[in-house]
Amino acid sequence: MRLEKIETFVVANPPPRHGGRYFIFVRLTTACGITGVGEIYNATFGPQLCAAMAVDVFERHFEGSDPHHIERLWRRTYSAGFTQRPDITVMGVLSALEMACWDIIGKAADKPVYELLGGKVHERLRSYTYLYPPTGDVYPDPAKPNVYNDPDLAAEVAVRMVDLGFTAVKFDPAGPYSIYDGHQPRLEDLDLSEGFCRTIREAVGTRADILFGTHGQFTVSGAKRMARRLEPYDPLWFEEPTTPENPADMAEIARYTCIPIAAGERLCTKQEFARVLEAGAASILQMNLGRVGGLLEAKKIAGMAETRQAQIAPHLYCGPVVAAANIQIATCSPNFLILESIGTFEGSYMSCVSSRIEWQEGYVIPPTEPGLGVELNDGFIEANPYTDGALHLDMAHDPVVP
Repeated sequence: MRLEKIETFVVANPPPRHGGRYFIFVRLTTACGITGVGEIYNATFGPQLCAAMAVDVFERHFEGSDPHHIERLWRRTYSAGFTQRPDITVMGVLSALEMACWDIIGKAADKPVYELLGGKVHERLRSYTYLYPPTGDVYPDPAKPNVYNDPDLAAEVAVRMVDLGFTAVKFDPAGPYSIYDGHQPRLEDLDLSEGFCRTIREAVGTRADILFGTHGQFTVSGAKRMARRLEPYDPLWFEEPTTPENPADMAEIARYTCIPIAAGERLCTKQEFARVLEAGAASILQMNLGRVGGLLEAKKIAGMAETRQAQIAPHLYCGPVVAAANIQIATCSPNFLILESIGTFEGSYMSCVSSRIEWQEGYVIPPTEPGLGVELNDGFIEANPYTDGALHLDMAHDPVVP
């Protein structure tokens, strides 16, 4: 078996755009006609450029190779150009290509990927959802009351999600995040964050965990101030309280608070996650399978985490192919905690694939189809190209000041 062809696709995510503005997919085909799909999670460069990077990496390191040789293909790409260090752009591309290889391997073996990475551990996977606006776009007018700035509206959505079956909900009311972070939280950010936790906890009681999200906004001292406000409401985690460059800073916060620290969506490779574990910076690792280096790299990270009593909670703010990969790694990992889902994996979010993800009363059911269990919907993708110039995610360009 050898890899022969690559196709790339940049598809616009239709409103309400849960999961981002666009998705970047690849499809690899072997000489014997087996196809495999992958997804790049990369917010650094324009998506068309990322797709072109995938073609370049495929032609240099994957074309003509046996897709079973994951370790060899991974090391070729990781070491290209005398690098051998975590690079978020390279890893996004490599993750997609590696993911597609596993899809091919699973189809050739007629097995789901999780059966080839240790086998099924979990019959169902606990999931959580972000609190999205109940109607309309994911980017509402910030000057008006909405689910991101009004605790009462957020609590209404939280109750609705818990009534659907979710046993955990996530929200991030801690104020803007900018290219100049970390900063001290403003008093209004502290008050609003505490208000969200208090109101949502009162609304859902003990029916659901609350997951407090931030995006590395704070200094160490600022994160401690925030954690002190949140502790009475017993969140399951405090997510990425400081920027991810220095695990020692985050470890200081982890030692300070009783709230578990979760982090990892911006990290790639086992090397970066090893530093988090060695420092004691986080006990819940949120690798994204479209960025971390692929499925085998995620499995190695999960294994390292086991040795430190840490758990994994795969991150998802991209498309359904990464969601499918997250499900595979969660299913075969003993220290899996909870899976991020985009709602109940229904509606427009799933339009770009012709498969479904089975969600039942708060849990994802691992697929039994061979490979990753999803296929691209070529008709939808062709009809919905991404032509805008905006990147997948943005940060504020001005400092956050009181």
